[in-house]
Amino acid sequence: MSSDIVSSVQTKLASKSRWRIPEIAFWLIAAGALILLPERHLILNEIAILGLFALSLDLILGYAGIVSLGHAAFFGLGAYMAGLLTIYGFTDPLIGLAASAGAAALLGFATSFLMLRGTDLTKLMVSLGVALVLFEIANQTAWLTGGADGLQGVNPGPLFGVFDFDIFGTTACVYSFCVTFLLFLLARRIVVSPYGLSIRSIRENPLRARAIGIPVNHRLVAAYTLSAAYAGVAGALLAQTTQFVSLDVLSFNRSAEALLVLVIGGAGYLYGGLAGAVVLKVLQEIFSAWTPQYWQFWIGLILVIIVLIRRERINDAAATMLSRWKRTAIGNASDRASPSRPQTARPEV
Repeated sequence: MSSDIVSSVQTKLASKSRWRIPEIAFWLIAAGALILLPERHLILNEIAILGLFALSLDLILGYAGIVSLGHAAFFGLGAYMAGLLTIYGFTDPLIGLAASAGAAALLGFATSFLMLRGTDLTKLMVSLGVALVLFEIANQTAWLTGGADGLQGVNPGPLFGVFDFDIFGTTACVYSFCVTFLLFLLARRIVVSPYGLSIRSIRENPLRARAIGIPVNHRLVAAYTLSAAYAGVAGALLAQTTQFVSLDVLSFNRSAEALLVLVIGGAGYLYGGLAGAVVLKVLQEIFSAWTPQYWQFWIGLILVIIVLIRRERINDAAATMLSRWKRTAIGNASDRASPSRPQTARPEV
């Protein structure tokens, strides 16, 4: 009986790991945008970085059920680490990425034990407190971080020693897109693995998960550390591609922006952060060009509408329309494939 259960679980995991047509289309469209929209490389770079940052938050919020209001702590630490390494002679962008991921993961591991204590409200306050502490440290150590003036002089070397970061953002855009895509592949593989299933079971019912032998605390610490590393990489990408680091990378607004992206795109299926980043940045471009003074009002209004309507209803409506379209397409195809019946003459009475 147990072997049948294991086999069914393996079959289900294998089916979930297969790529669907919408997923392939999503990445093909993203790659096509890099080629067809060369004048938009700067905003595409911002979308890739914001999408990776939201993806890092989704790993703990959507899958592990850990709420956080201070995820910018890891983002900012990664940005400052990459910037400082570049200033002090380590100009290879990949070295900066690795060091930023390691520093953020170390901070995530150290603070994860605090995040496991108390209720969701306690976790919110702890995460926010960590980010505020780092913000104040960066503000007071102006000799190292530049303080309120920001960290200037961040000039990373050519990527792979060949591709320079140009003013039009072409190299930066492709660089951020490739890093985001590779980390997405890793996250996708993790969430459809047995480890990913255990994390989701902990989110649904931690007591039941502990009762069946899942090491709850160890899994949550690992998820939080991985999420912190992802956020650190996103911060490093921002520092390297913009060649500037300010206190804004540690601010509450940065954490709130990632939460806003997940509210728009949805949490718990990885693509929510990426799609939400696209929607948010496009809306910002449209509304800021339309009403430069009140664009935040329209963003807030759309957010309220999404919350009131509820994304589940939107998803259900989209799924219903898609299923009807599929049935119609299949019916039309079967009608064309079936031979026409010969008409027999009716006998005269």
